[in-house]
Amino acid sequence: MSTAMTFGSKSFKPRAPDKGAFPLDHFGECKAFKEKFMRCLQDNRFDNSECRLQSKDYLECRMENQLMAREPLEKLGFKDLMDPPASQEGKDVKS
Repeated sequence: MSTAMTFGSKSFKPRAPDKGAFPLDHFGECKAFKEKFMRCLQDNRFDNSECRLQSKDYLECRMENQLMAREPLEKLGFKDLMDPPASQEGKDVKS
């Protein structure tokens, strides 16, 4: 008797991958961004804090090409690298 028969009608239900797991870039859509990021890491002794711009660009590429779920960049730790909203630009300068 096989084990499949002993469990009865229960069937396997696939689920979405956990956060952080995403499809591979089989078509190389973000390869240039990945290479730039990897080069930056090598040039900076693998100190990823020196390569945050390249990391941000790579993740943006992955989101644009549906290789990962779209997330606000602020939520991914890039709040300090975001451009200020147009309504706040120039607010510090008063006539």
